[in-house]
Amino acid sequence: MKFQDKRVLVTGGTRGIGRAIVEKFLDAGARVAVNGRSADSVNTAMADLTAQDRIIAAPGDTSSAAGCKAIVDAAMDGLGGLDILVNNAGSGGGGPVEDLDEALWDRVIDTNLKGTFFCTKYALGALKQAKGAIVNMASVRAMQGTAGGSIYCASKGGVVAMTKAWAVEFAPDVRVNALCPGAIDTDMLQALAVRMAGSVEAGYEAMSQGVPMGRVAHASEMADAVLYLSSDQASYVTGIAMLADGGMLAGAFGRGQKAD
Repeated sequence: MKFQDKRVLVTGGTRGIGRAIVEKFLDAGARVAVNGRSADSVNTAMADLTAQDRIIAAPGDTSSAAGCKAIVDAAMDGLGGLDILVNNAGSGGGGPVEDLDEALWDRVIDTNLKGTFFCTKYALGALKQAKGAIVNMASVRAMQGTAGGSIYCASKGGVVAMTKAWAVEFAPDVRVNALCPGAIDTDMLQALAVRMAGSVEAGYEAMSQGVPMGRVAHASEMADAVLYLSSDQASYVTGIAMLADGGMLAGAFGRGQKAD
C-alpha cells in the first residue's frame, strides 16, 4: 500500500500501537503528524524515527476539546491539510464498580470517547476536502464484556457506535471505520502480564489460552490493518468495526474445545 505524500495525523502516536502506525505510514511514503500528551514525549519519539523531513509534532491532550483543536491545528498547519485521521489515543483502567470513582470515569471517557469526537470534529472540514478517511481505535472489549472493565468497555463501545453514525453522516466524502484489537504486545500489556502471572511470558501464555491464533499480536499487525482501512484498497469499506483479535470472539469456547 502506497501513501506517497498523504497527510496523516496519528493521535497517541508516541508509543505502542500508535508508534507502529506512525512508522508504517512513514515507510509507505506519507507525511505524518505525531501526537502525544507532551512536547517532550513527542520530541523524544520523533528523534528515533526515520524520514525526519516528513514528520511534524502535534502535542496535546485529547481529553479536552481545546486540546483536540490544538492538535488538529498543529497537524494541518504543519502538513498543509489532512487526508487521514487515526484516532488512536486512549486510556484504560478499571476494577469492581463499587471501587471506581468519577475521576477514573472522566479520564477514560474523556480520552477515549470525547477525544475521538472532537479530533474528528476539528479535522472534518479538511478531510471532506481531501475525500479522506478516518480510523478509530476501538477494542475487542467493545464487543465482549469483561469483569472490572465497565468504563473501558463503555468508552470503546461508544467509539464503535460513533463510527457507524459517522460513516452514514460523512458519506460519500469521508470513509470512517474502527479497528478492534485483541491482546497486543505493548508496554502496558507487558505490565498487566507481570501483574497477572509474575512474568510477561507466563501472562501472555494465560492471555492466549482462548485465542485460536494462540498468541498475543504484534503492534505492527494492528498498524497493517489501519493502513488497509485508510487505503484506496478499502475504497468501498465504511462503517465497519473490524476485529483483529486472533479469532478470540470466533473461538469463544477456547482453542481446540467444543461446546456441549
